[in-house]
Amino acid sequence: MTTSAAYELAQVNIGRLKFPLDSPELKDFVDALDPVNADADAADGFVWRLQSDDGDATDIQVFGDKWLIINMSVWRDADALTAYMYQGRHREMLARRREWFERVAEAMVAMWWVPAGHRPTVAEAESRLLHLRTNGPTPYAFTLRTSFPAEGAPPVAFEVPDDLGCPA
Repeated sequence: MTTSAAYELAQVNIGRLKFPLDSPELKDFVDALDPVNADADAADGFVWRLQSDDGDATDIQVFGDKWLIINMSVWRDADALTAYMYQGRHREMLARRREWFERVAEAMVAMWWVPAGHRPTVAEAESRLLHLRTNGPTPYAFTLRTSFPAEGAPPVAFEVPDDLGCPA
């Protein structure tokens, strides 16, 4: 799905850690953060990502829970985001996510369209996730499996590679 230059695609994903970030169990995850973020920064269609002064977002709280970590970024469109997500180091990390993150029933990933140049806040991301959890996919907050174009046309389905088995 592509969009006009007037809109960009924001995405947030949060995860509940199984172990503290400085634990041996999370060493591979923590060691991969800088290279994976560098891959994102260099990816075609990447626009922006949330980060603290340390260069990642692991110390930015979401929902007031120290066991949740947040990843939020803005992309040109869903094609650019998925091209990055399902290849290279990010795909490898995605395949190992159950080693590091709890499995949860509620939505932990949301996407929405923002005006070009807008940089979403953590509060905005929390609002989108809560909306998705309450209402399911809508133009306000949606998933890759049920996404909406920026112009408000009917939803568009995206097929997630079977070997990744990502939740909706």
